Amino acid sequence: MKILRQSPWFVLLLLTLLVVTGCNTVSVNSYQYVGGPAYAATPPAQVEVLRAFPTRPYVKLGEITAVPARDSVSAQKIELKLQQTAATMGADAVVITSDGNQVTGAMVTGPWYGRNVQTITSRVVVGVAIHYTGK
Repeated sequence: MKILRQSPWFVLLLLTLLVVTGCNTVSVNSYQYVGGPAYAATPPAQVEVLRAFPTRPYVKLGEITAVPARDSVSAQKIELKLQQTAATMGADAVVITSDGNQVTGAMVTGPWYGRNVQTITSRVVVGVAIHYTGK
């Protein structure tokens, strides 16, 4: 009986938590290059975030695309997602190659005889996961 009386508060708390955190998410997609080497996962904290390719020898492992849900998502949160995903590939660093707005979808409105197509643009950050070869 006591649990049933408390469950509406629990549901309300859960919904509030989802609303507060749901807008600050970062969607991440990644793919490893075909024929590339495979390495064991590395700790995410050890993955460097670089803005240019390094001069030391490296091999490219794959690409990571991060799309924040809103413009208010911090750069640190985006970089953390890139680090976590690159770490699963065994990367030592992730090099950000593109950071800007891109068309990520479209919305069709209106009746069948007079349709309007509106593009949806979002911030998209693309990085390349790399592994240093000359350690």
